[in-house]
Amino acid sequence: MAVPPNMPENIQVKTILNKTKRRDPWFLDDYTVNPYSGCSFNCLYCYIRGSRYGEHMEQKLSVKANAVELLDKQLFNRAKKGQFGIIVLSSATDPYLQFEKETELTRQLLGVILKHRFPIHVITKSDLVLRDLDLLQQINEQAILPADLAPVLSQKAIITFSFSTIDDHIAHIFEPGAPPPSTRLETMRTVIQSGFLSGVSLMPLIPYISDTGEHLEKMVATFKEAGAGYIFPAGITLFGNGPSDSKTLVFRAIEKHYPQLVEKYQRLFAQSNGLPAYYSGALSKKMKELCANYDLPQHIAQIKMDPES
Repeated sequence: MAVPPNMPENIQVKTILNKTKRRDPWFLDDYTVNPYSGCSFNCLYCYIRGSRYGEHMEQKLSVKANAVELLDKQLFNRAKKGQFGIIVLSSATDPYLQFEKETELTRQLLGVILKHRFPIHVITKSDLVLRDLDLLQQINEQAILPADLAPVLSQKAIITFSFSTIDDHIAHIFEPGAPPPSTRLETMRTVIQSGFLSGVSLMPLIPYISDTGEHLEKMVATFKEAGAGYIFPAGITLFGNGPSDSKTLVFRAIEKHYPQLVEKYQRLFAQSNGLPAYYSGALSKKMKELCANYDLPQHIAQIKMDPES
């Protein structure tokens, strides 16, 4: 039986709105906001594991208690200068962790974002986002897009659901604290039926488990049937050799649940934290073919990127 995470502590932060150096072509982030530190979803492959922020992350949870006041001030100053841009909620942890039901911090922040008319991109694994569709709909109607995105993007509130698999059993191994993929799929269907632009962050795909040809086709077909508007596919990167690092945790799970894959994983990650070029290339090619076959773009909107970025 899983041990419930400790209740988070309240902390004071100096800033809550982070300006990105450049807009990501997938997530379209001009700004990021993270209401919480740490994560109770406890995904073994999480990219922040392998750093001091990832150690026992499910037990080191913090609520940024002054986030609402800070965001109100920071967005006021940005709006006054006409510096509107898409806010990604969240970039380092899920905005709808279990205790969001009690704290309602994400909901309060959405109210501030609506007040200042900033567009938003929510990235989550949780069905709790359904609670806030009323605020997200108002943001979708009232927000101001940055000038360069206005011609190519009609939606101002975008909701992306994160998957590494659609198999509940596999997900329970690698994402033990997160809502199951079946719940995420039903939530995405509801979001799309409610009129929102929604799609899938299909990352990280788990080598030889969720990135097989059969599994990939089943996922893409399922997402298409659900009405997804886009897919962002990516392979896995594993960091560190400490007891709480992603590489250690994933390898431990492979040894326990997929012992026949241990040697393959050892070869894949013998030289690097990331997948070898031949493997990444084959995965990218397969996903391009599948997305083309199912008419699912690998972007929300076509944007021009600075060639020097």
